[in-house]
Amino acid sequence: MLAPFLIMLREGIEAALVTGIIASYLKQTGRGAFLPVIWVGVLLAVALSLFAGAALQLMAAEFPQKAQELFEAIIGFVAVVVLVSMVFWMRRAARSIKGELHGAIDAAMRAPNGATWALIGMTFFAVGREGLESVFFLLAVFQQSPGAVAPAGALLGVLVAVALGYALYRGGIRLDLKRFFRWTGIFILVVAAGLAAASLRSLHEAGVWNVLQARVYDLSDTLPVSSVLGTVLSGVFNYQEAPTVGEAGLYVLFLVVTLTLFLKPERPAFLRPAVSGTEKG
Repeated sequence: MLAPFLIMLREGIEAALVTGIIASYLKQTGRGAFLPVIWVGVLLAVALSLFAGAALQLMAAEFPQKAQELFEAIIGFVAVVVLVSMVFWMRRAARSIKGELHGAIDAAMRAPNGATWALIGMTFFAVGREGLESVFFLLAVFQQSPGAVAPAGALLGVLVAVALGYALYRGGIRLDLKRFFRWTGIFILVVAAGLAAASLRSLHEAGVWNVLQARVYDLSDTLPVSSVLGTVLSGVFNYQEAPTVGEAGLYVLFLVVTLTLFLKPERPAFLRPAVSGTEKG
């Protein structure tokens, strides 16, 4: 429940942050009459995400067992790519997203007879991106963790994100977004590592991946997945009681590479070498 909750909380806050920036700028610049247009874009994006999720789920239900395992593996790896891109995109864009959105709004308002459609498109693509990212992650998680716990966590995360987003827009709370995105980013990369290992296991069950199948360890007697702690670790970090060499190797390699890149300090702009011509004399 914790993993779906935190990831949907982060996705929801990202969408709410973008929507809030657009709404605040419209209000500050005397364009409040366009605020209802934003909700049209949000609702269209939500509808697209729900439709995409339902279509993928129905399509998977028609597959035979081996094909279902392969489909789960593909969805899992897509979810891993989506989660990693989300984490690194926000790390890179956090500093400039406000200014870029303000510039895009000004450009949209200058469009002849197209301001409404331009604003709908901005909101639709911003929220739709987060929604489609969520669809792939939730499909992967629901396939790995059947039952009502994961959907309940995801729904709770969305509800909390909506409440926090509204409070941020109204100015009722102050949230250290840099710290929030940093710590949730680390957690998401750990979750993505577990999804990658689980997807590799699905490839094996589909008959596609059949190497590195020796067991690294076997804790089925000490800490089985069926125990309370094992269930929690499995739901949050995709813990396996007897992982293979391939699964454990992918998990460790994934974390080493992504966490090293994510935690690497960014070079300040004034330290970056300027591009200039050389003088000859």
